[in-house]
Amino acid sequence: MKLFEESKLGTLTLKNRIIRSATFEGMCDAQGFPTEAYKELYTELSRNEIGAIITGFAYIAPDGRAMQPGQAGIDSREKVKFFKEITDQVHNNDCKIIMQIAHTGRQTLSSSTGYSVKGVSNKKSPYFNQTPKVLTTEEIKALAEKFGESSLYAKDSGFDGVQIHAAHGYLIHQFILPSINDRDDIFKIDYELKIGIGFLDLVIDKIRENCGWDFPILIKVSGSDDYKEQFSTKQFINLIKFLDTKKVTGIEISYGTMDHALNIFRCSKIPIDIILKFNQKYKIKNKTLRAVWKYFFYGFASRKVIKYSPAYNLKYSILAKAYTDIPIISVGGFRTGTEINNALNEVDFISLSRPFIVEPDYIKKIKADINYKSKCINCSKCAIMSDTNESLRCYSNFNNSELL
Repeated sequence: MKLFEESKLGTLTLKNRIIRSATFEGMCDAQGFPTEAYKELYTELSRNEIGAIITGFAYIAPDGRAMQPGQAGIDSREKVKFFKEITDQVHNNDCKIIMQIAHTGRQTLSSSTGYSVKGVSNKKSPYFNQTPKVLTTEEIKALAEKFGESSLYAKDSGFDGVQIHAAHGYLIHQFILPSINDRDDIFKIDYELKIGIGFLDLVIDKIRENCGWDFPILIKVSGSDDYKEQFSTKQFINLIKFLDTKKVTGIEISYGTMDHALNIFRCSKIPIDIILKFNQKYKIKNKTLRAVWKYFFYGFASRKVIKYSPAYNLKYSILAKAYTDIPIISVGGFRTGTEINNALNEVDFISLSRPFIVEPDYIKKIKADINYKSKCINCSKCAIMSDTNESLRCYSNFNNSELL
């Protein structure tokens, strides 16, 4: 069965074709050092026959950290020995681990980072609603150097590769999108491709300068988005063709930006009560006012939300596969072994997030029964609660009264 075949991802040999997709942990201290909980999370996952693990995103510079508490950082050499303890444990369990690296750009809050919010342009994120300080050409070059340095820290920490986060509206994605990037320097939108590749191109080069050509570089991209000037199929194809010329190790295909976050991970039912109580932008303290908002505005607000469906990014992954020989990883909406195995007729790897939150031993279960369905009910409470001081866990077995 293709799902359980040993497979190659660049220089890496994976025991099967399932990858744990990057998932925010909220398990690091205020300086981005991993805690014991972070170590336990990845040790437990590695015991359960996953082909490879991609960590939650780690910031490459303090001004590019997320607003969520507990984010990991890979911005200094002093962190290497702490992450090395974790990678050693994972490798002892015959599992590969890759660190996702990122800079948030405009998708953060100055109150969270202690720095001015910085961006490709001065265009605000509709969700984060802070006017960014526009990065200068020299500042952008310096950030590319930071991506290279952070990748070397990750390599020295024992990670088997890095994944560049170029999706979900974070900084590199902001450079790619014409709806955000209005620059007129070397990092502007390419006239022919209609996308901005200059910064990503430089980041990849700097990682290779620091880590060598054999060090695996994965990249995560979004197939499209929900902005008025929507990222088109042609632009997506041009992005894949560009990545093909860079010969990255693997491309993971996701969707969207944090400005419409529910459309990234899709819900079976919008957890509106949890959002109104805990979300930093939408929370309403008064229960009566919450009820009023739900009655009058919920229907209108929910119209832009795309509902959950199985394998919801597979169409973009299949499209990407037509334009490159680089391994394609599809993420989003796989809940049975049969769904995964069928999709592997079209793409090279499948990555999962939420099923592993509720069942770290999910692979063992589908090995025993290929039709086994994950206990994940796509409620997405785990994603909503990542904005709080709560660390990663499943909330599907909680009585709502414990949250509300």
